[in-house]
Amino acid sequence: MNWIIGAVCALAVSAAAYWKRSLSLSGMAAAAVMGTVYFGAGNVFWFGILLLFFISSSAFSKLKASRKSEAEKSYAKTGTRDAGQVMANGGLGMAACIGHALWPNPGWALFFVGTMASVTADTWATEWGSLSKKPPRSIMNGQPIAPGTSGGVSLLGSSAALAGALFIGGAAGLLGLWSGQTAYVHLPLLGFIVIGGLSGFAGAMVDSYLGATLQSMYRCPVCGRSVETARHCGEDTMPQRGWGWMNNDMVNMISSLAAGGLAVVMGSWLY
Repeated sequence: MNWIIGAVCALAVSAAAYWKRSLSLSGMAAAAVMGTVYFGAGNVFWFGILLLFFISSSAFSKLKASRKSEAEKSYAKTGTRDAGQVMANGGLGMAACIGHALWPNPGWALFFVGTMASVTADTWATEWGSLSKKPPRSIMNGQPIAPGTSGGVSLLGSSAALAGALFIGGAAGLLGLWSGQTAYVHLPLLGFIVIGGLSGFAGAMVDSYLGATLQSMYRCPVCGRSVETARHCGEDTMPQRGWGWMNNDMVNMISSLAAGGLAVVMGSWLY
């Protein structure tokens, strides 16, 4: 029955997101499958956190979208998420959900909280940081850089990252009590908030660091900007730096993997 409920709920949410243009067709299909697994193999703890990430991130992506349009031209991905983006954000969490269903252990849930706190922190930082009135600064040397450049951080974006991570940590604690997940993870609400907040914020900073160092970046021959896209200003861009396979989705997965590992380590101290 859980699988049926999960499939119905996931399909309804993903279809609504597709209608609102928060998901592409491939993104809708991936989200429907993912949501089904989260509820079928897990429960409201797993599905609820995924849903909170998706709803909050989609809502913020529409916030003052006209002001973000110029910066988004530099991004490989926009507010309409495709299947790759969906899997990069929720794939590790889905693996943890399946792992917990097969071999119940508190480490799976802690890892899941860390990964979801990280992707939420990163997404909130991007959406709110692009509204900052001050230009972002490089995480490497603190020098001002153009809005939309990978590896840039701002006070508004970093504050949003911490808020997003704490949000997921608090939600995990409450949903854990509601779903009975705390029977496996014996942590108080404050413990979840601390783990989610610190691991998620750290994951967002790892994301920015990778964006400034290893992520594949290109230079537009027309405007001279450093961008993530293969085309800009109607022309093909030229490779500038980074590893060719290290695209935005890979950066998201690696940073959330690091956050998940940190959450497990922190949980072992507090558990």
